[in-house]
Amino acid sequence: MTDTYDLTSWTSRTVVDGIGDKIGTLSEIYVDDETGQPEWLAVSTGLFGTKVSFVPIEGARPSGDDIVISYDKAKVKDAPNAEADGHLSPEEEDALYAYYGRTTGTTQTAPRTPAKAPTGDASMVRSEEELSIDKSTREAGRVKLRKWVETDTVQVTVPVEREVARVVREPANGADTKGANAFVEGEEEIVLNEEVVDVNKRVVAKERVGLETETVTENVPVNETVRKERVEVADDENVGKDSGTRRKDSGTRR
Repeated sequence: MTDTYDLTSWTSRTVVDGIGDKIGTLSEIYVDDETGQPEWLAVSTGLFGTKVSFVPIEGARPSGDDIVISYDKAKVKDAPNAEADGHLSPEEEDALYAYYGRTTGTTQTAPRTPAKAPTGDASMVRSEEELSIDKSTREAGRVKLRKWVETDTVQVTVPVEREVARVVREPANGADTKGANAFVEGEEEIVLNEEVVDVNKRVVAKERVGLETETVTENVPVNETVRKERVEVADDENVGKDSGTRRKDSGTRR
């Protein structure tokens, strides 16, 4: 197992499962007060990192900037709730061990506390909250296409032709009327024709109307408070002013 001093550089890294799914950010490492051995990883999860889930450190390893654990994302997020207040009570730890199917090998009477650097230099881990924002898709509304029938009156003018009779008189020029049925009564007729309008209707497709979606991007402001710890020296009279040495950092971001 990596020693405790190396583990302090794990905090604030992204925790992923074996297939690379992001679980959250490592906020603290809890060790056994009696043995000093690291036991649990406290992982900040949720939309804004406000929830803390505990996962056994056994099998965890660094991979680049991430920490890879031996449990999948769903398993960690469904773990029993435990307060991330610096200690795990025996009851909380019993529930976690039972959930992950592990045994302690001890009486489990000692509470677990966040990991500290080895003795020799006094140090503490300074932590701060960071926003972890995810997005999900929800229904924003529905759009329907509806078709109905309207009746319009269409009025057009159609030119039509018809025949009419007119009298035509021509001079006979004194022609001999003998044998021309003179003084014989009779009648003649002609047929008059005309055009009539014959109206039929047919269905003609005019256009196709459809619906499609397009994605537009909007900037949505997110306002959320985050906490961060500050570290200062309480009794600076015993701190060397020009010692020439540099203060050790716990590995967390300031």
